[in-house]
Amino acid sequence: MIVLDITIVNIALPSAQKDLGISDADRQWVITAYTLAFGGLLLLGGRLGDLFGRKRVFIVGLLGFALASAIGGGANGPTMLFAARALQGAFGALLAPSALGLLSTTFSDPRERSTAFGIFGAIAGGGAAIGLLLGGVLTEYLNWRWCLFVNTPIAVVTAFAAFSVLTRDHIGKGTRNRLDLPGALLGCGGLLAIVFGMSEAVTRGWGDGLVLGSLLLGVLLLVVFVLVEKRTPHALLPLHIVADRNRGGGALSIGLAMIGMFGLFLFLTYYLQVIKHFSPVMSGVSFLPMTAAIVISSTGFAARLMTRVPSRNLIGPGLLLAAAGMAWLTQMRVDSPWAGMVLPAELLLGFGMGLVFMPSMSLATLGVAPNEAGAASATINSAQQVGGSFGTALLNTIAASATATWLAARAADAGNPAVRAEGAVHGYVVATWVAMGILLLAALIAFAMINHRPAPGEATGTAEPAEAAAGTSEPAEAAAGAAEAEAGARAPQTQAQTQAQTPAHQRQRAR
Repeated sequence: MIVLDITIVNIALPSAQKDLGISDADRQWVITAYTLAFGGLLLLGGRLGDLFGRKRVFIVGLLGFALASAIGGGANGPTMLFAARALQGAFGALLAPSALGLLSTTFSDPRERSTAFGIFGAIAGGGAAIGLLLGGVLTEYLNWRWCLFVNTPIAVVTAFAAFSVLTRDHIGKGTRNRLDLPGALLGCGGLLAIVFGMSEAVTRGWGDGLVLGSLLLGVLLLVVFVLVEKRTPHALLPLHIVADRNRGGGALSIGLAMIGMFGLFLFLTYYLQVIKHFSPVMSGVSFLPMTAAIVISSTGFAARLMTRVPSRNLIGPGLLLAAAGMAWLTQMRVDSPWAGMVLPAELLLGFGMGLVFMPSMSLATLGVAPNEAGAASATINSAQQVGGSFGTALLNTIAASATATWLAARAADAGNPAVRAEGAVHGYVVATWVAMGILLLAALIAFAMINHRPAPGEATGTAEPAEAAAGTSEPAEAAAGAAEAEAGARAPQTQAQTQAQTPAHQRQRAR
């Protein structure tokens, strides 16, 4: 539902703009309001789950998302719709890290964990493509408002199920006053500024003063945020979470991968609807093979191999497969057939990204103490969100510039629709080359940084010995960690005893 709402409104936007009288200059805020609030508040949302319990924050996020969706569907003007979309993003920032944190702390058995993260990765990876399909169906056969209304019953039913099924995971008394307010202001402000700058770059260009000022302000705020977090006893984002090479490598890999993925959705949507003249429904249907490939790859391959092979042997090859899909699309032409050009690229991208999503998300929370799972989850979600925003802005700017240059060289024929279509496709191809290069860079980072190897019994922060072995890079340390894990297996602690240990003790044992 969270990922779906980033794309479902794209196809409904022309109808909503006409119905509510939104100007061309303001229409981007239907998208930007959501991504701004979502990307900017993720760190705060993850920490709130750690402090007040992920089940509680998850249910609040669901009910708030349902209310915001209902308000947006019933909007009577642009301002009401923009506000509702921002509210959706804010509650989505509560939902995303809480969901991943709950998944991490619920499934501690390695096989169960790999299956759970495989399903989660498949749903997350396919959400954007499903949003394009569902948006087309709802807009064409009902009304654009149902692209928002559809969330309300889903969220309410899920909230009831969460209340009935999930166990209480409140961290304990005395934690309510431990929210790092300076860190929240600096971290969320920095992310807000960066996402805003990237979103504005789509319409204003990268050289615009507002865009550059927002990006510089965001970077400055995040630098100060890091300095503050080093000295804060109850940090919003404990820096050891991102300092770990496996979690850091996973976040960088998936963040870079999102640049290419969101660029793909943008270009293929325009290519299919504007160049190939597909209907909104057919455009959505054409993305289904990629969604199916992601599901098969995540649940059928990655979930089975995660407990058997090093993580980089899944993430790295997955990114190379996705890069091959982009390479295929660089041959795209105006008259290219869907089955011969788009379909093979979608399958390569889907199978590749299915190998990336699940192990990256698992690494994000692997070895993290239970009271820091929300912050770790927010980190990987922030990487995805910032990567998606950056990819949309960067690749859209590159494509528009390449198209303008191509048409300028053919000024005499620039008014011919066939020539303009050829120029648009040329812009898509140039941007696709850049996306392919970014995916190759992500694969290089994954191979260089990630050195996690599966160890018996590893899961969440409650299995410190195994995780110490999993996170170590030296064979001697790995052997020592494995020996300690075997000793722990011969004299197991009860779960209650493990949970009674302090987070500081857990981290010390892991080190």
